[in-house]
Amino acid sequence: MRATNGTTIRGNGFAASVPTSVASAEVARVLLDSTVLIDALRGRPAGERLRALRRQGDEPWTCAISIEEIWRGLLPGEQASAQRLVRGLRCAPLGSAEGMRAGRWRREFAGQGITLHQADCLIAAAAVGIDARLATGNPTDFPMNDVMVEHWPVGR
Repeated sequence: MRATNGTTIRGNGFAASVPTSVASAEVARVLLDSTVLIDALRGRPAGERLRALRRQGDEPWTCAISIEEIWRGLLPGEQASAQRLVRGLRCAPLGSAEGMRAGRWRREFAGQGITLHQADCLIAAAAVGIDARLATGNPTDFPMNDVMVEHWPVGR
């Protein structure tokens, strides 16, 4: 498995094609999935890890799929905090290239008898599209070789 406890492992796939307006050699990007965002929102260790990410100069991103997932599970009284959290992140685009990449992964893994969820594939495609590491509490949901997965254990 490529995911480790906070260590990034680069997969063996194709290089991400990123528009110049999105990519920057000076800034490392980390796309945060909903498990990480929920932990940060609820004051768990992911919140401190997110602050440390900013201090070291990395740029936190998310995508519309993860935003929808956290909004769906908001507890009473969390909406204002969730809005502040999301406003502090850049949102990765989800366009036709990401849709095609996600569909290709689902088709290829299905051919091996492995079911991948549409949302996870779109989140991973968004990360690849901006040349970002993908921070998640569920690294086994992202078995694609061309995704750089970073395991942020949840609730710890």
